[in-house]
Amino acid sequence: MTAKEIVLSAAGQLFGERDPGAVDRWVAPGYVQHSALAADGPAGLRSLVANLPAGFRYDLHRVIADGDLVALHGTYHGFGPAPLVAFDVFRVADGKLAEHWDALTPVVATTVSGRSQTDGPAAVTDLDRTEANRALVTGFVTDVLQGGKLDTVTDYLSTASYAQHNVGIGDGLDGLGAALSALAEQGVAMVYTTVHRVIAEGDFVLTVAEGFFGPVPTAFYDLFRVAGGRIVEHWDITPAITTDLPHGNGLF
Repeated sequence: MTAKEIVLSAAGQLFGERDPGAVDRWVAPGYVQHSALAADGPAGLRSLVANLPAGFRYDLHRVIADGDLVALHGTYHGFGPAPLVAFDVFRVADGKLAEHWDALTPVVATTVSGRSQTDGPAAVTDLDRTEANRALVTGFVTDVLQGGKLDTVTDYLSTASYAQHNVGIGDGLDGLGAALSALAEQGVAMVYTTVHRVIAEGDFVLTVAEGFFGPVPTAFYDLFRVAGGRIVEHWDITPAITTDLPHGNGLF
């Protein structure tokens, strides 16, 4: 089985069927947990699954795989009073889930663009462009999000069509510019300090980074879709970084 098949099978049994026994089938003994929702190791994941409420469900929107890393973009229903949009990243080793990171945020009813936090294309295409798309997105994060070189933004983002799923930003370069101007007027800076991983498959590239949104330490999970050599779509989750974790592994 491929890493993608392993993760999809495991996630389906763990969070679809809510079967704690799936931990024995799919999770490595040394499983490392980075989520704020579960304790470390197989026992922590087993406890999480065993205590899922009867009405719990998980809706998968898209999945990308890059070597031993597999990223899921989905929505959890039942972890709390509101559904939660999530990025889950799993590392697979020897046919088992070996490590897990995630970021979650509540579903909102209305966004500036009118798009939802999860709609849009889901099928992976342009597999032959994976490395070129990885390089493009890495350049955007390095030059624009880390380096603040806003004059280079059209080297990376499409000027013809840029679909935005961030809840507070409108479509197109005009929407992005308006949001950045509003933040500047409020004296709020969005700073990416460290990029931890870049996961790419075909036209989709997910970056996992940390930094600051204003004074708040923040995790930045950004999913980009690339077409024609430019970024044409963006989804994200940007939760505050918490140090109150049920393990000592950190969020990254």
